Amino acid sequence: MAARLWLRISALIATLFALGHTLGSRKDWSPQGDNPVLQQMRDVHFNVMGVSRSYFDFYMAFGYSLSVFMFMQAILLWQLSGLVVTDAARTRPMLAVITAAAVLMGIISWLLLFPVPAYFSLVLIACLVVALLKAR
Repeated sequence: MAARLWLRISALIATLFALGHTLGSRKDWSPQGDNPVLQQMRDVHFNVMGVSRSYFDFYMAFGYSLSVFMFMQAILLWQLSGLVVTDAARTRPMLAVITAAAVLMGIISWLLLFPVPAYFSLVLIACLVVALLKAR
């Protein structure tokens, strides 16, 4: 299979990954449900540049920000799938950066989160590595 197809597969996997992350955080998500830690995160407010925010606000903002970047990754992979056909030499460095980031995200997922995002990362990394090797 050509690099273009591997990048399209990678884009679809990245989209599923982003959808799962986003849909999993539609509510105040926690594996244990509402708990004292989340309640404290909601209750502790502080002023940041004249705006009152809680730790929970930051928690949710980081999660939604990650979703935005995950969707951006999927879109960029789809766009790179078109570029790799006409200019593989310019595509390879960008693809290498995305692959390295996916590897680091996979390590973070494995060490600090739970298996599902780590498995998604592993599949995405495998597809990206194949695409990188085929981008000639």
